[in-house]
Parts: sequence; C-alpha cells; structure tokens
Amino acid sequence: MVATPSDRHIGTMLDENLTPDERGELLKLLRDTIAADRYPLSRRIRNLKAALAKLDPQPEPVLEPLPPPTRWVNSSIGQRKRGRR
Repeated sequence: MVATPSDRHIGTMLDENLTPDERGELLKLLRDTIAADRYPLSRRIRNLKAALAKLDPQPEPVLEPLPPPTRWVNSSIGQRKRGRR
C-alpha cells in the first residue's frame, strides 16, 4: 500500500495530540480488540492491524532456520521383522 501525501500527515497529527499514556492505552485497546476478535481475517481486523502497524511499527521477527533433516532410520520393530525371514 502506497502512502499518499495526505496520509502522511495523519500519523504525525496523532503523535502530537496524544500523551504517552493515551497512546499506550490506544495501542493496548487495538491489540486486545485484534486478539479477541472472532474473525481474524475480516476487513475490520485487517484495517485495525494496519492502523496498529502505523502507530507502533515493530521490527520483523527474526526467524530461526530449521534444523537440517535427520536421516531416516528403520525402527527396531522393522529390523526384527526383517530378521525373521
């Protein structure tokens, strides 16, 4: 989504008008509303998430790489069955 020049003033305007306590309460309300909603993929929640991202941008979470796959080893049951033949 591309921010137009008219959208950019909204973020600065909100920051100037809110005290840190009010901003914290607003962020808490947004997070609680998003977490408690029954339909997390609804348009309403997507809009709230977008607003939350503008008010409180957080760095991308660092994803740890997956461990290398382990080699498949036949179970002891399979080895015993094979030995009976």
